[in-house]
Amino acid sequence: MEKKVVFRAARIFDGESAQLRQGAEVLVEAGVIRQISDTPVTVSDDCEVVDCGGRVLMPGLIDAHVHVYAAGLNVTRVAQSPPTYIAHFATKFLKAALDRGFTTVRDVGGAEVGLASAIRDGLLGLTPRLFYGGRVISQTGGHGDFRPGDHALDVGCCGCHADHIAVLADGADAVRKAVREELRRGASHIKVMASGGVASPTDPLERCQYSDEEIRAAVDEATRAGSYVATHCHPAEAIRRSATLGVRTIEHCTLVDDESAAVVAEKGAYGVPTMAVIFALLQEGEKLGLPPASVTKLKKIGDSALGGLEILKKAGVKMGLGTDLLGPQHVLESTEFSIRSQVLTSIDILRSACAVNAEIVNMPGKLGCVREGALADLLVVEGDPVKDVTVLCEQENLRVIMKDGQFHKKAI
Repeated sequence: MEKKVVFRAARIFDGESAQLRQGAEVLVEAGVIRQISDTPVTVSDDCEVVDCGGRVLMPGLIDAHVHVYAAGLNVTRVAQSPPTYIAHFATKFLKAALDRGFTTVRDVGGAEVGLASAIRDGLLGLTPRLFYGGRVISQTGGHGDFRPGDHALDVGCCGCHADHIAVLADGADAVRKAVREELRRGASHIKVMASGGVASPTDPLERCQYSDEEIRAAVDEATRAGSYVATHCHPAEAIRRSATLGVRTIEHCTLVDDESAAVVAEKGAYGVPTMAVIFALLQEGEKLGLPPASVTKLKKIGDSALGGLEILKKAGVKMGLGTDLLGPQHVLESTEFSIRSQVLTSIDILRSACAVNAEIVNMPGKLGCVREGALADLLVVEGDPVKDVTVLCEQENLRVIMKDGQFHKKAI
């Protein structure tokens, strides 16, 4: 039987408020926050007391855009890798993410029921909570088509193609079938490629992908199943189209402009920028094997990335936090905080990683917050992240990491 845990002498960041709650005590029992009190909690013999010493107690972080199966920067090669290899990489990725304080991740391309089942059954030990969307859905020649373009004479016997990362579907009926298949396999959401991208070898980054009819089909199928669609979007037109067609979360938003941001805000969609991957690839991508075609594409978006954050903020778009890092660059996950801090306030960034991301994964009030009845995903942090979010970039500042009421780290 798990012991009860009391966190004492904490300053609490609740996941949303800019005002820390001073000196409160938090009782955790059976993986849930049972009580938050400004007076001492009654401690029994089966209760462990953690003296926070005035440090900040806050929710575990949520990364709303990861690819735990993306074992390298050359996605064409990853798509052809043995599943056993990418499964081992995913385990390493997940454990390292927990070390960085991310107690929940949303995988938007690749992770599937096998990995989720292994986590559920405890085969990997303690890992972040995983929300997965299964394989991404892409048009032929789109951002999810990782076949090299020089194989122009290759043809499939049935005109279809799928790998670990993506399934190709052309036409509204094929898109509907692909959505239904990923939902059958337990996906919590559906990822559709609505524009070109960096990692794919043959599609122009600045062009829209899929017709309105095809995107509507995906949204219709997902919505009727109680799920939602996330779209990969770089150019402003793809962002605007996605919001207009009912997409719930719009990933990257790199080339957003005032008009497209206004539409996203009006429709109540979420924007999920991913700064860490852009800056990481600009610094090391070529050296780590990013294909030349992808390097060329990357340079088109590098200069506008931070400006996109300001545009989304000004328009009032609900902004989540994602990282999108590939291969060995997953170790740079926490740089998302320092990069965003160049243009956004610390409290805005924290809200993105906590309260907003909890809404994105449909767990408001349960994740991304410190409140009674919430799941006990908690961090105890040295320094004040509300004033300076970059304290989260240093793992030594994470003195306690708890997930589902279990200690992953306790260094106080």
